[in-house]
Amino acid sequence: MRTTVTLDGDVERMLREAMHRSRQSFKQTLNGALRAGLSGMGARVETKPFIVQARPLGLRAGIDPAGLNRLSDDLEVDAFLEKQTRLPQP
Repeated sequence: MRTTVTLDGDVERMLREAMHRSRQSFKQTLNGALRAGLSGMGARVETKPFIVQARPLGLRAGIDPAGLNRLSDDLEVDAFLEKQTRLPQP
C-alpha cells in the first residue's frame, strides 16, 4: 500500500538513526518500527553478550589490590591539604 505520511522532526531523526544502525532502507526501517510499535513489542536488536576478558594484574605478592583505592584516596587528601597550606589565609 502506498501512502503519504508527515513525520515530526524528532521522529524522522529517530527513524534515520535506526536506518543507519540497522543498515536497512527507509521503507524496511519504517515498517519494522510500525510492526514493533503496533504489536506492543519493542524493537528486537540482536547483540552479542558482553564478556569481560579477565587477566592477571601482575602484582607482586603481598600487594592488596583493594588497598590501591585507599592509597589513591590518601594521596588525594594529602595533595589537597598541601594546596590549602600554600593558599594565603584571609
